[in-house]
Parts: sequence; C-alpha cells; structure tokens
Amino acid sequence: MSEQDLVFTNLFAFPPSKSPELLNPLVLAYIGDAVYEVFIRQYVISGANHRPNHLHRASTGYVSAKAQSKLLTALMPMLTEAEVDIVKRGRNAKSGTTAKNAEVLEYRHSTAFECLIGYLYYKQAFERLKEILNFAIAFDPKQQ
Repeated sequence: MSEQDLVFTNLFAFPPSKSPELLNPLVLAYIGDAVYEVFIRQYVISGANHRPNHLHRASTGYVSAKAQSKLLTALMPMLTEAEVDIVKRGRNAKSGTTAKNAEVLEYRHSTAFECLIGYLYYKQAFERLKEILNFAIAFDPKQQ
C-alpha cells in the first residue's frame, strides 16, 4: 500500500455499516453528492481565478441537477451492467424532496448520478471513480 493510500485510508476510516450493494440508494446519493462536490471544488481551485464568486459559479456549472442529468445521459453508454443497475436504483428512489431549480426528471437523474458516485466510492473502485469524475470535468453540459 502506498503512503498516499495509507493516508487516504486513515483519513476516511469510516466504512458503511453494510456493503454498498445493500445500502439504500439515497444513502449512496448522499455520500456521492459530497464526493462529487469535493472533487469539483478541488478542480475549480486548481485554476487561476480564486475569487469566491467565480469558484461558486464555476462549481455550480458541474454540480447542478441539470448538469448532472446531462452528464449521466452522456455516461450511460460507458457504464457496466452493475453500474446501470445502481443508476436505475438511484433514479427510482423516492426522496420525498424536490429540486428548487430543476425538473423532476432532471432531479431524479442527478440523484442517480450521485448514487453511482457513492457506490463507486464505497466499493473503493477508485480507478473507475476517477475515470468517471475526469469525464465529468471534460464534459460540457452547455453543448448538449
């Protein structure tokens, strides 16, 4: 195990109480939202403009329900059968809340995307997770 892996393991040392396959999809979406948000924040901070307003606007372009919905649509052909199953579970989960700035279908698709991210995170499928997250920053939802 590399030193970086050891630090990561010690920093995030609270595994879920169940295997990822058995977790409620909304629980996976809950952690997936946080993982995706941190990734995007790190990405926008890696750029030159560090004004808080710019950082917020740049991040919102990636983490909004609308952007995540479009991203998921672009990702679908690249997903494995197991990943598609997780996406379907996330899409069909009834959260009891609604999005402020998105249509119902966009909100469900963004929840499905976050569910996938949470699943990969808890499966410790970090190479696959990184592949999908890198696709997310290369993807331009405005062109879709």
